Amino acid sequence: MTKNHAPVRGVNKFENTVKGVRRAGGRRPQRPNYISTTNACKLCKPMGAALAFRGIEGAMPFLHGSQGCATYMRRYIISHFNEPMDIASSSLGEKHAVFGGGPNLKLGLTNIIEKFHPRFIGIASTCLTETIGDDVPMLINEFIRDNESAPELPALVSVSTPSYSGTHMEGFHAAVKAVLKTLVEPGEGEDTINLLPGFLSPAEIRHLKEIVEDFGLRGVVLPDISETLDGPALAEHELIPRGGTEIAAIRAMGRARASLEFGRTLADINSGGSWLARHKGVENYRLGTPIGLRETDRFFAVLEQLSGRAAPEKYLAERGRLLDSFTDGHKYVFGKRAIVYGEEDLVAGMTSFLAEIGVQPVLCASGGKSGKLQEAVSEVSRGLSLEAPAVQEGTDFYDIAEQAEALKPDFIIGHSKGYHLARKLAIPMIRVGFPIHDRIGGQRLMHIGYRGAQNLFDLIANTLLDKKQSSSEIGYSYM
Repeated sequence: MTKNHAPVRGVNKFENTVKGVRRAGGRRPQRPNYISTTNACKLCKPMGAALAFRGIEGAMPFLHGSQGCATYMRRYIISHFNEPMDIASSSLGEKHAVFGGGPNLKLGLTNIIEKFHPRFIGIASTCLTETIGDDVPMLINEFIRDNESAPELPALVSVSTPSYSGTHMEGFHAAVKAVLKTLVEPGEGEDTINLLPGFLSPAEIRHLKEIVEDFGLRGVVLPDISETLDGPALAEHELIPRGGTEIAAIRAMGRARASLEFGRTLADINSGGSWLARHKGVENYRLGTPIGLRETDRFFAVLEQLSGRAAPEKYLAERGRLLDSFTDGHKYVFGKRAIVYGEEDLVAGMTSFLAEIGVQPVLCASGGKSGKLQEAVSEVSRGLSLEAPAVQEGTDFYDIAEQAEALKPDFIIGHSKGYHLARKLAIPMIRVGFPIHDRIGGQRLMHIGYRGAQNLFDLIANTLLDKKQSSSEIGYSYM
């Protein structure tokens, strides 16, 4: 029998537990007096699935729905990553809402196989096909049966992702779980660990793989967008970018020693790690996204436990430099007030880091509705925040803006959709997460680990110094 669990606390130098401190409770969010959404603080569910599928070897994401859905998502993703992104579509029209989209789905799969020769096709449903009731798994089984005599078909995986039922992060995790359920095969145990990091940037995935390798562990990252959404310049365009998690490695993930899954707010129903634990007996370690000192300490504690090794010296040095920078720069950040928004697990991780450096998170907001954000924020800020942060789930930027002036933040931290709020309040904005549409380098953002925390601390401190310097009546050139 296996179960999800966190590492035992207090077992080594990486565990900083706070004892004898009263648990911080958040304020109860007020119910809005309207039922519409104004400038949502989330993205659509099939977009998250498409992003997850892009992290698999030889993959072509496929949306079963209208052409407009695929076009919108391609444009959105390309703007953040500055990389080409093809998303196939069954291109349904009005008549398919009456007669069903099965023939278009099968024709679309045939065309993609003939023109792109993918090794994997990830099929995500949309609002239209879910509403009319297309049975996508049945249609795929019919397609496979009808093409039994054809050359080897690519791996086909489908996931239900109507936008009205959740956020892009739910679509992302649901797609990962669907890949595992469809592709994992039985066999002899292997000396590997599974890494299910959620939606990190390509740069963060590269750093994650570096850390695990430095502990002497063989890790399989699912999904791996480190090359597929951040590739080098090539002389010729590749129809399907190289990289991604190898399909053979995915098939063996049910035989791994353990899984490490990031996500304090991740529901078990969408958890690939929980599915592997229940159905394949792979022990699952559920951790917060390792942003900041304490969450990274917890991550390193698990790696020490699994590898039987102490942390490599280079990471001890990174940790020491990070602590030194906290000492050097605390007077520039301590007591500042911040609004944090975005994906729930990113909000929890950023809240943890801000509390560590003495910044007071005054509002932690997300469009997600996991029901776990309040608990996650309370846990990561316990003993550090001067006051309990207000927490809002299922919110939009109308709600956030209504509260912002009264909260008097010194800066906001989140993705580009918050720019207009920062402009209205005349305060700085720290860009993290997805999407980043008004700056370049979204694919190179790196906030995990001690190295990422160092990047983030310097960015926040220097942004606040720039604001103070620019607002000064006399100006100054020395801190």
